[in-house]
Amino acid sequence: MNKIRDILKRNMNKIKDILKRNMRQYAMLIAFIFLMVMFQILTDGILLKPINVSRLILQNSYILILAIGMVLCILTGGNIDLSVGSIVALVSASSALLSVTLGLPVILSILLALMLGLLAGMWQGFWIAYVKIPAFIVTLAGMLVFRGINNLILSGQTILLPDLYVTIASGVIPDFIGGEGGLHVTTVVVGIICSILYIVAEYGRRKNKMKYGFEMSSFPLFIGKVAAIVLVINLFTYWLALADGLPYVLILLAVLIMIYSFITTKTTAGRHIYALGGNATAAALSGIKTKQVLFWVYANMGLLAAVAGIVFAGRLNSAAPTAGQGFELDAIAACFIGGASATGGVGTVIGAIIGGFIMGILNNGMSIMGVSTFWQSIVKGMVLLLAVAFDVYSKSKSKTS
Repeated sequence: MNKIRDILKRNMNKIKDILKRNMRQYAMLIAFIFLMVMFQILTDGILLKPINVSRLILQNSYILILAIGMVLCILTGGNIDLSVGSIVALVSASSALLSVTLGLPVILSILLALMLGLLAGMWQGFWIAYVKIPAFIVTLAGMLVFRGINNLILSGQTILLPDLYVTIASGVIPDFIGGEGGLHVTTVVVGIICSILYIVAEYGRRKNKMKYGFEMSSFPLFIGKVAAIVLVINLFTYWLALADGLPYVLILLAVLIMIYSFITTKTTAGRHIYALGGNATAAALSGIKTKQVLFWVYANMGLLAAVAGIVFAGRLNSAAPTAGQGFELDAIAACFIGGASATGGVGTVIGAIIGGFIMGILNNGMSIMGVSTFWQSIVKGMVLLLAVAFDVYSKSKSKTS
């Protein structure tokens, strides 16, 4: 009995240590689950219906893409990019100009529009990193300039786009296995394959930790964590299978999350971004080329804004003068709600995605309930304020302890 009691005590202490080290992330995850349950009750079960879950992903996909790039900007020292909404508009308008007005092949038009977004990001990165103009000023200027160019291209008109844009933004993978109607079997199979890959990856990671003698959780905790995530993956894909199936844009989003999570956690470039946000002077003295890091972070933001622009254009099936308005605020809010620090150096890609979904659930849930857009703005503003207040409080507490 004493031995069992000691094992349980050690496991509880490990869980407490994990919770203390990741308090911000777990608090945000708890808030996410709480909001889901609350709006599921308040909307009489509509929120988590399969078709609404699918719609929630499609409606927020471009904000989530922007949040991935925005969290990197914030990591460099609390910097933000106010121009992303205007780049979204510029890219969608340029793509329409190339594919519809000039008659270029759609794929080529999309690639050229993505390059334009990258160039816009590089332009801003140059002024921020090498001329040392504050990011707020540069991106505010970019917001005005790119919006103006967008309006010049469209001349106040809305241009309909080819079907490929709609497929990218709203299409789903074909059901190669199932028949017509009913359950989208291919989506269920994709979920099973993803679960197997996740189990193999986690087992390999644990084996490497054992090999090098790193501290790790007990085997029962490991099994519980893996089982819980596998359950979530399969339940999620089954829910999508009950709706229309697995959207292409969700695959794009998953790939981006994996790439940028790997970059931020496993590469030298990622460590340099965190170091720059933690202490820019110390990072420069340690040999990190801080100007290059800052330049490429904003160039990357321009590229991801271009990707979001293509997705949003497909969602609307058109390029419009008002496209992208307010997107920068939603992306910034998603990052801070997702645990990014207002002073930089703290935050994760996964956190920004969860923050984006929190914003999406607030929008969707209140819309289903018939809450006016004025009250929605008030609620979202208060949620953002509380998220940043929690960050400030947790930092002050860690300094005094």
